[in-house]
Amino acid sequence: MRRTMVIPLAYRCLQPNASAVLPHRYPWQAEAMCGRYASSRRPEDMVEVFEIEGTDGPGPGADLTPGSADNAGKDPNFGGPNYNVAPTQVAPVVLERMPRPVETAGKEVPPEPAEGEEAPADAAGAETPQEPVRWLRGLTWGLVPSWAKDRSVGYKMINARVESVLDKPAYRRAAMSRRCLVPADGWYEWQASPTEKDAKGKPRKQPFFVHPADGGVIALAGVYELWRDPDRHADDPEAWLATYAVITTNAEPGLDVIHDRMPLVLPPDRWDDWLNPELRDPDAVRALMQAPPAGRFAATAVTNRVNSVRNNGPELLEPAPLDQLRGVVDPATGELIGAGSEPLF
Repeated sequence: MRRTMVIPLAYRCLQPNASAVLPHRYPWQAEAMCGRYASSRRPEDMVEVFEIEGTDGPGPGADLTPGSADNAGKDPNFGGPNYNVAPTQVAPVVLERMPRPVETAGKEVPPEPAEGEEAPADAAGAETPQEPVRWLRGLTWGLVPSWAKDRSVGYKMINARVESVLDKPAYRRAAMSRRCLVPADGWYEWQASPTEKDAKGKPRKQPFFVHPADGGVIALAGVYELWRDPDRHADDPEAWLATYAVITTNAEPGLDVIHDRMPLVLPPDRWDDWLNPELRDPDAVRALMQAPPAGRFAATAVTNRVNSVRNNGPELLEPAPLDQLRGVVDPATGELIGAGSEPLF
């Protein structure tokens, strides 16, 4: 259990019932959302939470079973607790797909139907079963569109904005039929100080861990894609790459003191519809992306250890000592920690 801080009022963590009415955006904030989150639950625990039907064997993405050949020693956090998930890493993702006739290594996955088309028949000519299967699989963070010439484009496509995900060509088809949930404990965001500078003369950035107040698992809204590597033979198990992007939205009041964007965190009553690959009505999808009620999260200032992807462990979630905070705006009070005590708003 995360320890509770006993510290001055000026350094309270943001609480779900915080009543301050905060401006939408602050001039010291950066525009882009960060690219880190924590996902420490074991696959077997997530199976129960998300009512998973398939986890291993042939399927989209990678088998998360410890010791799986899909990892081959490439990622020490593969299939286990990861407190510092970063772009290009493989992480657990929940998705639903209609059963495909050949989702096996060494064979091509047939293309999915475009909007308005019927699902393809299997190799024997029979109709593909119409009940989707819910998977927990390892996908690579950084979406690579099916039409991309190479996978490097995924480095720039870790986030999709809720305002444009249904319009941009890179995301539209995925948003209509390949939606997913990204299990997480919470996410990291960096607050740019309005007063303090780093060694390079830029605003000093303070990392925060934003997490559900009840300590439960959350589901970030995402979209995923399947990309065929043209440089690999069809029999190569790595010929197909499954990738995902996290959808972001405007930060809710309180959290916008840290950053102006946040992941779209879907409440459990939207999970089934979000995952349903047969739900392809744009208005219905847009309705699922409406901002949930605010006040579900707490924010904890953490140490700079999270800045390096080499650091990984539960200690990353521990509150930073008060004497390490300089020029940090308290999300709950607006007071400046470590550089005066006058509220900024």
